[in-house]
Amino acid sequence: MDAATLRSTVEEDKQTELDRLGSQQLLVALTDADLTRERVLDVAAASEHAAHVTFDGWTADETDDDAREAFAVVADQEADHLERVTAELDGEWEPDDEPGPMHAYLRGRDATVERIAAGMVGRPLVSQRTYNQLIGFFVNEADERTADVLRGLKSETLETLERGLSLLDATCETEEDWETARRVAGYTIQLAYEDYADALRGLGFDPRSVC
Repeated sequence: MDAATLRSTVEEDKQTELDRLGSQQLLVALTDADLTRERVLDVAAASEHAAHVTFDGWTADETDDDAREAFAVVADQEADHLERVTAELDGEWEPDDEPGPMHAYLRGRDATVERIAAGMVGRPLVSQRTYNQLIGFFVNEADERTADVLRGLKSETLETLERGLSLLDATCETEEDWETARRVAGYTIQLAYEDYADALRGLGFDPRSVC
């Protein structure tokens, strides 16, 4: 296997989950149906903060030099993303240090291949769908400035995905490594989907019926 095959395999395996995460109901689930500008930005900021904490922690204890350098780059990028999102808020933003299921899982990864696959492949595949809905929300609100900020964050996150795939090409030495990467990336997406689906069910929606 190689990185391109890994990505296509994960996207095929998790097509249903990714499609549902890309639905218009995503922001309903993430905001608990509070679709206001401030609440949507609060959700976006919380996501960037959680990612920064995850990658900053990995930077502190990763033993592989190339991976540690990559994690440090992403940690800095996520800190910058947080600043750019909170700059759009009207008031001060206070972080909630609860990581959510996906980042709790990421922070529990110790193996280098698992960290790359979860944090730099599975997570960005989810984030891509989230950014699409965030951008769409602000376009519909006629707020092109904020939409453009989010377009920039999406572009940089997709670059993280490409770096993660390249890093897996350099790090995976056996088919067992590749299978681990496939499994972990897929499970990261599954966790994000289950969190979304649980939130929708709590609001009285069936996640299987939305697109």
